[in-house]
Amino acid sequence: MITIPRWLLLVLGALFSAYHVVLGIYSLGAPDSPWPTVVALVLYSAATVASLWPTRRVRMPDWLAAFDLAVSIVLPLLVTSQLDPDADNGYATWYVAAVGTLMTIAAARRRLIAAWAGVIALALQTVLWAGPLALGSLGVIGSLVWVAIAHMLTSALTNAGRETRRYAQAEREAAAWQAAQDAHLFEGRMRLAQTDRVAAPMLRRIADRDGRLNEAQRAECRLLEATVRDEIRGEDAAHRRRAHGGAPSPPARSDRHTARRGRDRRPRRGRPGSRALQARRGHRDLDRRPADRSHGGRGIGDGGDRRRAR
Repeated sequence: MITIPRWLLLVLGALFSAYHVVLGIYSLGAPDSPWPTVVALVLYSAATVASLWPTRRVRMPDWLAAFDLAVSIVLPLLVTSQLDPDADNGYATWYVAAVGTLMTIAAARRRLIAAWAGVIALALQTVLWAGPLALGSLGVIGSLVWVAIAHMLTSALTNAGRETRRYAQAEREAAAWQAAQDAHLFEGRMRLAQTDRVAAPMLRRIADRDGRLNEAQRAECRLLEATVRDEIRGEDAAHRRRAHGGAPSPPARSDRHTARRGRDRRPRRGRPGSRALQARRGHRDLDRRPADRSHGGRGIGDGGDRRRAR
């Protein structure tokens, strides 16, 4: 995007304004009394300096816009009060271009209503003072054109700036969304790789033994499962703390501690090797179940026959 330095615009505006002041001083001999023209030059110089003074805000303050509008109305009245409308006044009509320049500056600083009000007041005063034909001969139409051009450029630049900010915001949101998706995918791959590295050897051992594990191996499976669960819960808790600004999450019950104490936990569905563990635990529970007391003196073999019948 091509940008114009702000200081360059300020210098151009100051040069145009200074040119009108020079023309006003040069034509002080044309009016009947130079003092109204001197007052007009002082007011115009003060309004121009205040309007071109470099500030952080591009939009002109309300009081300055009202002051510029008042100067654009008073300026033609002061100068034309000492001029003859039927005579060739030459550079003595410098106020027309001066008002146009001042209102163009106001339009560039986003005070469009004040700018149009100033040039319309200039056109009405010119028609009342010298007639409609004077609008072209004195240059009032040129002042209207300059304000119109400033209006269009200001509106176009404002819309372009708004669209640029909107596209920049959309680009930032898209980049943040893409980063979140990449992080989520990377985290999922890391979790799968870590779980495969921890659980794959035991799962292969279960598959090789066709699910027939001894007591020590079953305890190792329970401990391994509890370890994987604790790692997943720990990572989830860390993510929740980062999402809530570092607030601590409620402590979760450790499955590893439960497995070390010898408590049996029901395996989750869908985990590899869980059906084999469940089948072995079912056989272990049947072996530990006491015999039916209703058969009194029957021996262990009868209980075994009854379990096989079931």
